[in-house]
Amino acid sequence: MHKTSSYTPEEVEGFRAAADGADIDTVEMLWFPASDPARLFRSAAHPPLRGTLFSLDARQHVLYTRGSVPFYGTYPGMYIPAPLPFRMVDTESSPEHLAEELLALTKMNWNQTQLDGRLPITLRTANQVGQILRHLGPQERPQGRYAFYM
Repeated sequence: MHKTSSYTPEEVEGFRAAADGADIDTVEMLWFPASDPARLFRSAAHPPLRGTLFSLDARQHVLYTRGSVPFYGTYPGMYIPAPLPFRMVDTESSPEHLAEELLALTKMNWNQTQLDGRLPITLRTANQVGQILRHLGPQERPQGRYAFYM
């Protein structure tokens, strides 16, 4: 589960109970703060490589989902990439495994020609749906089907 705000103990307990009730064996909760002051620098003329993971401690990590790509021999972006910070709230997997999953999820937007995005599709799509929903009036009811927002 990906969330841009921190989890409360009640939320963690509720998600765990819901997973148990649905016979879901593994639930991993990650929190994505808006930013993190940690940045990495390479001695080369390009930013850190895409996929670079830096662990601040056992829970706090930053992942470069945008960065230099060895295949291109350069950084394909216009601005200095900011890493994606993530916090392991309730997980079973290693930070390295979670980073691999996050990298894969940044490449799942088929509506663009860019190789990757900074955010995983889980957060990017939620943000886009939120941008649409903010235009609803107080008496309007949001559509329940995700396909409506595509």
